[in-house]
Amino acid sequence: MKNPSVPKFLNMRSHNWMRRRWLDFRNGHSIYLIFLMTFANFVTIQYQLLLQRVPAIHALNINIWMFALIFIAIYLPVGMIIGYWHRKNQFSVEAEALFNQNQIGATMTLFLIDLIDGKVTEEEKQHMRKYLLKIMRQANRPYGGVKNIEGQLDNDSKINIPKTE
Repeated sequence: MKNPSVPKFLNMRSHNWMRRRWLDFRNGHSIYLIFLMTFANFVTIQYQLLLQRVPAIHALNINIWMFALIFIAIYLPVGMIIGYWHRKNQFSVEAEALFNQNQIGATMTLFLIDLIDGKVTEEEKQHMRKYLLKIMRQANRPYGGVKNIEGQLDNDSKINIPKTE
């Protein structure tokens, strides 16, 4: 029975509790904390460099907080414009390059096309099924496969739908 006063993310009864906390830490650290720290470091370095190298800015006697506000007001929209351009123009190039290198995805897609066209033999279906079940047994997956038309579960797999938090 679950204790309703304990938040879900602190419930240690889950068999994946430590792994999920480790994932949460890595995501929080690498996506948010390090980004904020490196951005603050970047602003500080730019402030120092501009104070030392541009006499006009040094003469304005701007403190770091004012500099940070002005810098962010300029830098944020420029970063958004470049990010938008990247998403509209370069992302498709990256996605295509990754797609062209995805041998497993290509194998699966070709197999599905051949299956639809009726070109796949029963032996090839069984081979692909064993290959996929072998991959699926390496980690928790929500679908384990069905053995036959009657819906009996495959002996080599189990339906395991992990609870998400």
